[in-house]
Amino acid sequence: MWYTVDIYDKSGKVVSNLKLDDSIFSDEKINHNLIHEYYLLQTSNARNPIAHTKNRWEVSWSGKKLYRQKWTGNARVWDRRSPIRVGWGVAFWPRNERNYTKDMNKKSKKLALYGLLTIKAKWNDILGLKDFDLKEPKTKDAVEILTKIWINNEKILFVLNEKNINLIKSFRNINNVKYLLADYLNPKDLLEYNKILFLESALNKINTK
Repeated sequence: MWYTVDIYDKSGKVVSNLKLDDSIFSDEKINHNLIHEYYLLQTSNARNPIAHTKNRWEVSWSGKKLYRQKWTGNARVWDRRSPIRVGWGVAFWPRNERNYTKDMNKKSKKLALYGLLTIKAKWNDILGLKDFDLKEPKTKDAVEILTKIWINNEKILFVLNEKNINLIKSFRNINNVKYLLADYLNPKDLLEYNKILFLESALNKINTK
């Protein structure tokens, strides 16, 4: 099945229609397991294991045995640092040495990313915007453009081909908008945002890989 994306201009009019490459955007290439794996990889690799507890050997206290081994009528006991005593060494609790990083080959990442983009195209969540520039950074102009395209109330991922300071500064102040370069597309952002607004040059870049 062929998918197409409407390309809008700044006034909100559809000026062209881009046909997506079926070798990239294809239902047959949607692999939900790969998408899930890539998402887990991204979130796991971003994880910072700061939770850390001291074990019995890291607690500063005497190692002397509390009382004799036998003939006291009590259970056998070791020193006061034992995890069974309140406030001292902890057993089986989080340590910051744990490694959460995952790995995935480039081919699988690319298939997962294109599969997710295909799903977005299938749901009509991908839109194109004719390349343009602003004379100066102006958030009001950015909001006006989104309003004319009727997506100003959506969570929007604004994708550029390359850095454009005026556009970045204009869109980044809008609460429901995040800008991103096409080379940094990732499953977390694609899943988090309802609409993906590509500049035409960025969409062409994705469509020809």
